[in-house]
Amino acid sequence: MSNPKHTLFWMTLFLAVVGVVCALIYKPLQAAFMANWVFNLLIVCVLLIGVVITYRQVFVLFPELRWVAQFRTGHAGLSVLQEPRLLKPLARQLDDDSKRDRFSLSTMSLRTVLDAIHSRMDEQREITRYFISLLIFLGLLGTFWGLLGTINSVGEVIVNLDMGQEDFGEVFAGLQSGLLKPLQGMGTAFSSSLLGLGGSLVLGFLDIQAGHAQNRFYDGLEEWLTGVTNLVDRVDDAPE
Repeated sequence: MSNPKHTLFWMTLFLAVVGVVCALIYKPLQAAFMANWVFNLLIVCVLLIGVVITYRQVFVLFPELRWVAQFRTGHAGLSVLQEPRLLKPLARQLDDDSKRDRFSLSTMSLRTVLDAIHSRMDEQREITRYFISLLIFLGLLGTFWGLLGTINSVGEVIVNLDMGQEDFGEVFAGLQSGLLKPLQGMGTAFSSSLLGLGGSLVLGFLDIQAGHAQNRFYDGLEEWLTGVTNLVDRVDDAPE
């Protein structure tokens, strides 16, 4: 079966490249972040949680691979290992045979086990997809929030603008100070969009890599179980 270490390497390399890019544009990125640091901090926290969950999807494959490797050796000691999570349907299907390191699985049971394992993998990836959608939603929410604040601030400036004054310098100064709030709202809108969409792209790439690792694990497991099941079927079909 494929080793997930290669996937971890590419994921870590990608995050390192993203970190270098962020370091190169630190000053404009900091200015964008401080436009509304509370809301942008929420987006960054969601991104970090999504990255941790994506890495976890790859790390959980290692104990599954150790369990399969121990099972395929045919040596004693399988019952000592911790029960796998993704391969729990297979372990439960073998039941007492796994404790004696024996293998017997029918064709129908094979299809049931593979479907159950595939369903467990899809459930894990659904969490990451939710975080990707959540980042996009938070980016759009910040955009509309900032635009709404901009509209309200512009309305207040227009209402409070007194054109009856003879000193146009004071009128212009009031207009200039009144436009600061709309500009802050625009900063919130664009900064949240930048962080939300950028975070979704980063998490999307990591999700693709984690999905490739899970698919390679599933394909290797399917090939192994299919080969063993065919051998078992031939034994079962042989005349006594």
